[in-house]
Amino acid sequence: MPQEPSQPSSAGSEPNQPDNAADEFEQAISEAEQSLQLLKERYAQVRRDQRRQAELQQRREQVRKALRTDSNRGSLQAELKQIKEQLETIELNLESRLFSWGSLKEPFWQAVRFGGLGVVVGWILKSCAS
Repeated sequence: MPQEPSQPSSAGSEPNQPDNAADEFEQAISEAEQSLQLLKERYAQVRRDQRRQAELQQRREQVRKALRTDSNRGSLQAELKQIKEQLETIELNLESRLFSWGSLKEPFWQAVRFGGLGVVVGWILKSCAS
């Protein structure tokens, strides 16, 4: 009678590996979807801010022109001040999308690392020169 080939005794642990890999893959997809959603929201916010910035800049120019010709200076100056404040806020929001701690993290630590290395090399050279 022919014997059936015996299966390895570790067969019980192998079915968990595909499930684990599938779970990790699903989690990675979920994280990518969340990141994409956050990116879409940020992009929409940037677009809104850019449109609002253009509108406010146009209105600021209109108010400046009206300020030169109109006698109602008080209300126009107040509106101009308010427009400037809104523009500053929008510019700060737009700059924050370009400037973040994440973008500075690597250059910061490189500066710390090489600056520290420079100090150590300087001490060594000074002690050798003495």
